[in-house]
Formats: sequence, structure tokens, C-alpha cells
Amino acid sequence: MERDGESDSEAYGTVRRRTGRDDTGEDSDTDVDVPETAALMTGKDSSTGMTRAKCYAGYVLALLLIAYLLNQLDRYALAIVTQPMAQDIHYGDQSCLYSDTVPDPDKAEVKCIDILDEESCESRTIDNGTITPCKWDYNGNGFQYQILVGPVFILIYTFMGIPLSYAADKTNRKNLLAICLIFWSVMTLLTGFAKEYWHLVILRFGLGIGQAGCTPFAASLITDYFSESSRGTALGFYNWGIYLGYSMAYAIGNFITQANINDQGWRWVFWICGIPGIVHGILIFLSLKEPERKQSFKDPQDSKVDDYTALTLWQKTKVLAKPFISPSLLMICFAGSIRNGAGYVWGYNTQPYFNTYYPAVNVGKWMSWIPLVSGSIGVVFGGFISDRVVKRSGPVARIWVIVISLLTAAPFAALTLLLKPPWAFVCQIPTYIFGEMWVSVTLAVIVELVPSSIKTSVIAVYFFIITNIGGNMPLLVSVIADITSLRISLLILYPGMYVAGALLYVLSLFVLKRDIRKLQENESSGKDPLLEDDSTEAINDTDRQKTYGALDNEQSTAK
Repeated sequence: MERDGESDSEAYGTVRRRTGRDDTGEDSDTDVDVPETAALMTGKDSSTGMTRAKCYAGYVLALLLIAYLLNQLDRYALAIVTQPMAQDIHYGDQSCLYSDTVPDPDKAEVKCIDILDEESCESRTIDNGTITPCKWDYNGNGFQYQILVGPVFILIYTFMGIPLSYAADKTNRKNLLAICLIFWSVMTLLTGFAKEYWHLVILRFGLGIGQAGCTPFAASLITDYFSESSRGTALGFYNWGIYLGYSMAYAIGNFITQANINDQGWRWVFWICGIPGIVHGILIFLSLKEPERKQSFKDPQDSKVDDYTALTLWQKTKVLAKPFISPSLLMICFAGSIRNGAGYVWGYNTQPYFNTYYPAVNVGKWMSWIPLVSGSIGVVFGGFISDRVVKRSGPVARIWVIVISLLTAAPFAALTLLLKPPWAFVCQIPTYIFGEMWVSVTLAVIVELVPSSIKTSVIAVYFFIITNIGGNMPLLVSVIADITSLRISLLILYPGMYVAGALLYVLSLFVLKRDIRKLQENESSGKDPLLEDDSTEAINDTDRQKTYGALDNEQSTAK
């Protein structure tokens, strides 16, 4: 992005350096992103310039964090208000629920949930036939609901991420991020006006399109605004938006619906969630500067990354596919998919579960802070513990950290479904602390299994796999619930999948040690078996060498 003038260059840590002559023979100037030396080269005090650059980078990170917060808030708002929405729009399953004439369902003489047919539900009376405590109505569950939170959103979200990730390497990222944010916020806002089920399908589909662009653009901007030494911390701060947004969805979804503003209950949830995103998108467009893309300067003796970028798209695809042939990485992907699926199942069915079994409980009172506090602790604690264990027992020990954490979390997840509130919510605290440790630890295992030249691409494929498999697992909830009950279905797909995932991680141990040893031997000898055949072919091809620059421009998305 071209700077407006010298003052902008000074303020944002970018300097204008004379780099030679352009095609017309005139002297040309180029913006160069050098935050640490910007002030010295512009004649200003170095500490002042560096402080300005760091402060602006912090401002950018705050903008991106809020964008990710809104991303998660808008995504999960549907799960929180699904029951009143279903009763208004008419979708999903129907069951016997408590009517508004019962002030405290927990003290009611009749358990409406135990009545299975409409006639018995509506004919049941109390107080000598003067009060009908039950009503036959939509409960917000069922296959139509799981379709909305599963494939309608997940499939377009994951596949749309591919072209948007490519765009992140080619175009103005802050403009596209602003467009995506405004687009998905408009989808959220319009959801508040939905009248039919198919309206929700289309709007949820649109939400997936817009939200697919959030992390690719944000992560790319963070990479260019922060040095390598502080990039991990910045990305960790950005990812905190997951727990912030998810927790806020419970607060806004429950309290705003109960407030029933203008007798429009759940609709105000989407209006309140959607409007800030539109404003924030405009703010990003106006105040966030597109940074210069940082170039990586590599040792000339180390040509692995250069060999990979020199390959054709088909050769890159083959190179990228090879690690996933290894049994250890396949097992880790499958185990991660199962664990990720358990998270999607509970994330989208927490509110429906408590609405069904404990309708008098205010879920927002508890879930507005438990995921935020406990989930954040779990992610940080998992990485810390695994790093300490690895120093003593080697890389394979990371898998044992995952296994132990999942097996520790599983009983608490089960107790959440077996105990009554508030103890059910109390059990969610250790469930999140131990159950979320797998995220950072699994990524650490994966980067130790693949050559450095393709780590980023392999991680992207890993997330694509576990999101498509795990994100569609909520479809099984209604299938199993129709045979048994919602509680049994969640016991199988929530703590049950924790245990299944742990067992799959254990199976990966049988081949993981061998694969890590093989990779270390190859890298210590300077060999890269993944690139050996394809890169040799590419480098020995004289004609292709002449067009490396064009190939890099066309294929930079696979770097």
C-alpha cells in the first residue's frame, strides 16, 4: 500500500528508501518496513520512533483480536438462541416443554420432559385442572439445527479458506479483512430478520464465506507487523479471541433474549452482534495500514525452502501429500479430528442441553466466563507442561501429555452431563483446563514430524482435515438422540470422544518415535526425502530455472 507522505512513514515505522531507477529512468522510492531503524533514518530519536511503531503494532493487534472475537460471537450466537428461534421460525424437533404458566420448572409437580407425545403433553393439568404446565413446542434441537451448525457452515468455511488464503498472499489484506468482516456482520444482522428456515440456511452459508477470511488475513498481517521473536506471543493473543467471543455469545444470547426488548427477544441478539462488526470493519479499513510484506533472508547453503517454492503446483501438491502417508501423522490427524469433533458437539449443544433438562437455569451466568478463564489456562498450561516434559523424555512425551490430559478431562465432562447445576457447571472448569491442552501440544508434535520447508502448509492441511471431520460430527447428535436421548447422545460424543481420541493418540505412539528419528537423521545429513525427487527435477530443468520468478508469483500461495 502506498503511503500518504513522510509523516505516515515516521508514525508507523516505515521509511522511504531510494532504491534505484524505474523503467522510465527516473529515481524511484520504495517503502521499506524497518520498524527498528525508522526513526534513525528519518532523523528522529530512535526510542521515540520504535515506541510509535510498537504502539501502532499493538493497536493493530487489538483490532485483529476484536475481529476474531466478533467472528466467534457471531458464529455461536445461533447455538445460544436456537430454542426461541425455532419456536418462532419453526424448525427442528418438537417435544413437551414447560409452559410460561410455570414460574419455577424445577419445583413443578409434573416433569414435562418425560412426556413423549403431544396429546399427553397438552392434556396434563395441575391445581385441579386450572393450570396446564406443559406445552408441545419446538425445542431448538434436531437434524435441521445440526445441519445449520454443521455442513451448511463448515463446508463453505473450510473450502472458501483456500482461495482466500491465496488472496492473502497477493492482495491488500486489510481491505479484504474489512470486507469479510462487514460481509459476515451483515449476514449476522440479517439473521435477526429471518422468517423462514431457508433464510437461516442462506445466511449461515454467507456467514461461513465471510468468516473464512478472518484468520488467513489476520495471521498474515500479524506476521508482517511483529518480529519473529514476538510473533508467537502476538498470535497467542489473537487466538484468545476464540474464548472471548464464545463466552460473550452466552452472555449476550441469554441476557438479551431474557430482556425481550420490544417483544423481539432473540432477534436483538443478532442485531447487537452484527452492528459492531460493521462499524469495526469500517474502522479497520480507515485506520489499519497495509504493511510491507517481510521477506525471509535464508542461508544460501540451505536451499530446501527455495527448492520447494521452485516446484510446480502439481509437484507441491505431491510433496505436501507425502507426510500424510506416514502412519503417525495420519493417526494424529484422525485423533485430532475426533477430539475436535467433541468440542464442536458440546460447543453447539451446551445451551440446548441445559434448556432441555434444566430450563430454569441461567446458562449465561456460568458459561459467560468458564470457557474464557479455563480454556485460556488450558491452552497455555498445555504448551508449558509439554515443553518441560520434552526436555526430560523427548518429543514422544508430548503425546503422553495429550493422552493424560484428555483422560483427566473425560470424567469431568461426563459429570457435567450427570450432575445437576451448579455442580454441572463447576465440572466444566477442569474439563476446559485439561481438555483444551491438546491444541498447542498437537501442533508442537506435527511441526516435529515434517521438514521445516513445508511446516506451514502441513499445519494448514491438518486444520482443514480436523475441521471438516470434527465440524460435521454434530450431525450424529440428533441421530443418536432419536434412538436414546439427548443426554446419552452427548455422553457418547463428548466425554466418549475424549476417550476415543486419547486411545488414537496412544496408537500413534507405536510409529511416532520411528518417524521422528527418521526425520532427524535426514535433516542432520542434509537430505529432505520429501523434496528429493521433485526438487531435483525442477532444479535440473534449465527452462524452468529461467521462469522461477514467474513461478514464484503464480504459486506463492503454497509457500
